Amino acid sequence: MALTQGGSTRDGWSSRSAFILAAIGSAVGLGNLWRFPAEAGANGGGAFVLFYIGCVLLIGLPILLSETLIGRHGQASAPESVRRVASASKASPMWAMLANIGVLAAFLIVSFYCVVGGWVLYYVGVFVVDIFQSGLTGGAFAGQDPKAVEALLPAMFANPSLMIGLFVLFLAITVFFVARGVSSGIEVVATWMMPAFFVLLIAITIYGAFGGAFGQTIDFLFTFEPERLTGPVMLAALGQAFFSLSLGMAGMITYGSYVGRNVNLGSTSGIIASADTFVALLAGLCLFPIVFAAGLEANAGPGLMFQTLPHAFQDMPAGALIGFLFFLMIGFAALTSSVALLEVPTAWVVEKFRIVRPVSTALVAFCALFLGVLAALSFNVLADFHPLDFIPLFAGQGVFDVLDGITAKLLVPIGAILVSIFVGWVADRQLVDMENGLSGVLHFVWLMLVRFVCPIALIAILIVGIFPSLSQ
Repeated sequence: MALTQGGSTRDGWSSRSAFILAAIGSAVGLGNLWRFPAEAGANGGGAFVLFYIGCVLLIGLPILLSETLIGRHGQASAPESVRRVASASKASPMWAMLANIGVLAAFLIVSFYCVVGGWVLYYVGVFVVDIFQSGLTGGAFAGQDPKAVEALLPAMFANPSLMIGLFVLFLAITVFFVARGVSSGIEVVATWMMPAFFVLLIAITIYGAFGGAFGQTIDFLFTFEPERLTGPVMLAALGQAFFSLSLGMAGMITYGSYVGRNVNLGSTSGIIASADTFVALLAGLCLFPIVFAAGLEANAGPGLMFQTLPHAFQDMPAGALIGFLFFLMIGFAALTSSVALLEVPTAWVVEKFRIVRPVSTALVAFCALFLGVLAALSFNVLADFHPLDFIPLFAGQGVFDVLDGITAKLLVPIGAILVSIFVGWVADRQLVDMENGLSGVLHFVWLMLVRFVCPIALIAILIVGIFPSLSQ
């Protein structure tokens, strides 16, 4: 669908459902399927989960609506959309800086996110090979020592050529869809892959419910033990709720700019946040029955997906097939998120320099390629290269961890803090009321959350990111 703004025509979503699926695809990524179960496992289960749900409602949803309304009003790239809202509000155009921070964050994230996407491709391939060796009904990695299965990840890390090749392949797939535009590329990814993702997630969850330790999982995820709700657990849940919705990186501003005026952003944002939370919870219900049934630990951290689960698939009926479907599902979620991340800087380049989309996408991807190669090599040949050793916060970290730290600890929280201040205190009230689709009590509650609760909570995330010892 073409959108018209100021006499110019832009590509846009073909329908409200297309926008919802694309926004869900942007939010639902490795943060839900990898980080949420790992965080829940490391932070005691039920206390973390229940506080996380509250944080999504009180922090995530208000910021999500704030970002989409900026984009829908501006109908342009993220920085230009903010500038147009500022202009209509008689505020300084310097507020566009908040979106510039988001564009930079999205660019840096996509450069190392595609490295992780490459890991997913590797495991998809591993399980394809294993299906031919073990068959569709046998357990995964038949006859292999569990330690050898867990060693697949470090073995991949130790192979520079393989790491770079997987990264380049995943980035190339992402570029292909972004270069085709909104309705012909990004929307296609969302409308085909997100339904397939949900089908696979529900199917594997049902499989785990009958073949795994489902009762133990329910107790672990939903039994609330007040004594476990400590300061570090609350901060971890708050951070997860914020990051799982892909906020603070201008993605929702960019996607919101392709939304037509007939879409109610209030209800649509509620659907997106609910779907994202549903996926996170379902990811826990999908993973932990398999982990517990195999007698493994839930607090395996980041290794939960890439080491603990492949081990768990060994003793499962049809483990090779389930493993393949599981990592295929992860790949769908990773791709919809990487497409959203790459779209943010691409849309800015298209608008800023008047370069056609395919060329703009290629230029952004080429720059991301350089950083991504360095990030991939930080697991092997550049393991001893610590580019920001002179900054205590990043001392001793390789390129991958530095990119992750700069975005997660600094750029993303700062961008979101500025969004909440801008929408809550600076933007014209009439403009905000016209765009947000809320009324009555809901509007009042949303405004109070954006003005007071969100900035305080986000500042807490920022401070703890910079001074992690404060969370102890």
